[in-house]
Amino acid sequence: MKIVVTGGMGFIGSSVLTRLLALEHKIVAIGRSANPRNARSHPNLSYHCVDLSQRKIPEEIIRGTDLVFHIAAKAGIGGRYSDYYSANYLSTVQLLETCKEHGVSRFIFTSSPSVVFSQKSISNGNESLPYLNHSAFAYAHTKALAEKHVLLAHKPGSFQSLALRPHLVWGTADPHLLPRVIQRHKAGKLRIVGEGRNRMDLTHVKNVAHAHLLAMQKMIADERFGGKPYFISQDEPVALWGWLNEIFLALQLPPLESKVSFRKAYLAGWLMEKVWQLPFFKGDPPMTRFVASQLAHDHWFSNKEALSDFGYSPILSMEDGLKETLPWLRTL
Repeated sequence: MKIVVTGGMGFIGSSVLTRLLALEHKIVAIGRSANPRNARSHPNLSYHCVDLSQRKIPEEIIRGTDLVFHIAAKAGIGGRYSDYYSANYLSTVQLLETCKEHGVSRFIFTSSPSVVFSQKSISNGNESLPYLNHSAFAYAHTKALAEKHVLLAHKPGSFQSLALRPHLVWGTADPHLLPRVIQRHKAGKLRIVGEGRNRMDLTHVKNVAHAHLLAMQKMIADERFGGKPYFISQDEPVALWGWLNEIFLALQLPPLESKVSFRKAYLAGWLMEKVWQLPFFKGDPPMTRFVASQLAHDHWFSNKEALSDFGYSPILSMEDGLKETLPWLRTL
């Protein structure tokens, strides 16, 4: 099969791409960088620089494609809403149009559990949770808009689409989650938010890639399959702050003990969101209301629908995932 992977040189995209190449599919990776840092050479792999928010994938590239994995996205907690809207929503709309124009009939969208974000705890959450209904949290809101559009595009027998929602993806080469946490701890800027007893899903990237391929295989086998979102979790929620302290101990760092109340963190996040709107502040703010809520509350989800519909369950445990990842973390 010929498969297009947007964000194919990114963290999740690279893992999905590796598994697809092992199955001898012909892969076209799409990204925004002209010279991706982790570019690789393989006879069945080609890479093309296309900013999906600005233009469509050229016909000569997408012609003959059997399936698209749309993994590319703008992640983050700061910046202009318009940038997220363009990168996450408009690019998805345009990519769906391109698929239909060129007879691509299968589309798997990498979404996020943040599309159902609320400022409360979520324990064993399932797909009946409502979408968030405000635009204050740009990443979550624009991913929700994109996911809705993807699912509405599903037409059994002619165009198949679905959404996968992996939660807090981690593992070797993770560019965001654990490296940033470790860096902030080393700098003395990390605090436990809230009471420190909240439980969290953190899904290893190998499990996320496994889910993508299982969904693809079911889509190929059943032309009516699709039209739904699926949480992809580790199925092994951990006490977040205790788990992080295990990592700090393994890295010979002191345990984290300092705390800040959720109320103070939330108010600080609100203030920083306002300040970071000023043009001379760059990057993500140190705290936002979204981050405060995530760090202080339970956030873990059920795999029941993914298991029932296409057989997903984790292939790597938290313990084994950490054993595999620690040697890399020690090199940071």
